[in-house]
Amino acid sequence: MLPEIKKILYATDLSKNSTFAFRYAVKLAEALDARIVILYILPTVDSAMEVPIITQMGEERYYQLREERSRDVIENIEAKLNDFSRKELSNLEREGDLVSSVLVHEGDAVDEILRTAERQGSDIIVLGAHGKGIISHTFLGSVPEKVLKRTRRPVVVVPIPEGVTDSDL
Repeated sequence: MLPEIKKILYATDLSKNSTFAFRYAVKLAEALDARIVILYILPTVDSAMEVPIITQMGEERYYQLREERSRDVIENIEAKLNDFSRKELSNLEREGDLVSSVLVHEGDAVDEILRTAERQGSDIIVLGAHGKGIISHTFLGSVPEKVLKRTRRPVVVVPIPEGVTDSDL
């Protein structure tokens, strides 16, 4: 007997290509009467980059500005994710209850996906195979590969079909 799937973790890089993977998560959620948790991961600043900035600004001022900026960025990304999901779900009967939460975390993409899947009790993870967004290096293929190697949960890796362009999404 197959396990019940009630919670789907969908990790996105907010690229136009990630729309295709979200549509798979939606189809799974509809078919299985499941809910989707949307996750976006902000990459952390490399500590080697921080040292010269801290030297110039001072440690206290740097961390204060970083915290303020981080909050602004997270709020902006959450708004984009909410708009994105509302737009994608607008024609569905279950529009209001398919997405249970929208999360924005900061850190390493693989670690955050695995941690979030564990914390949320996700039954399956849906990822795009690659992206073309601002942080496309995060989802070019190494992330799905590393997630697959490190998780015991099922993972659906959705490639962008050949011939599909951003305007098709």
